[in-house]
Amino acid sequence: MIVVSLFLVKFYRKVLCMHMISFVYGEAVDAQTSRGEIPKEVEKEILEVVERERLGKATVVRTLLEMGIGEWRKQTALELLRDGKVTFAKAAEMAKLSPWEFVDLVKQHNVEWVRFTPEEIKKEIKEASAAESE
Repeated sequence: MIVVSLFLVKFYRKVLCMHMISFVYGEAVDAQTSRGEIPKEVEKEILEVVERERLGKATVVRTLLEMGIGEWRKQTALELLRDGKVTFAKAAEMAKLSPWEFVDLVKQHNVEWVRFTPEEIKKEIKEASAAESE
């Protein structure tokens, strides 16, 4: 498994997102990326990983893309969950994680996704107490 710094993951996620925007909207992010070229700073980072991990360039690029896409999926799922646009189960599915793994991710990022007003909490407690009494 390739050990890549958090900086590289964030950097490649940003580059991947720029390329996705370009692909989806048909807009070139810049002239270099519109020709399908890898920016020089990215090429330098890739070669550093190739040298450190002693792997082929294609393997490194494929692995970094997979990592970037995985990170993008997780961040997108967390954002949609936080904004109340998807359910917990759907967000876990989007992130391609089990519900248990996604719970850990939600905790790590301090994402608040269950929102109750004080009145709703009191009502829930009252109903639970009543059900317990029966």
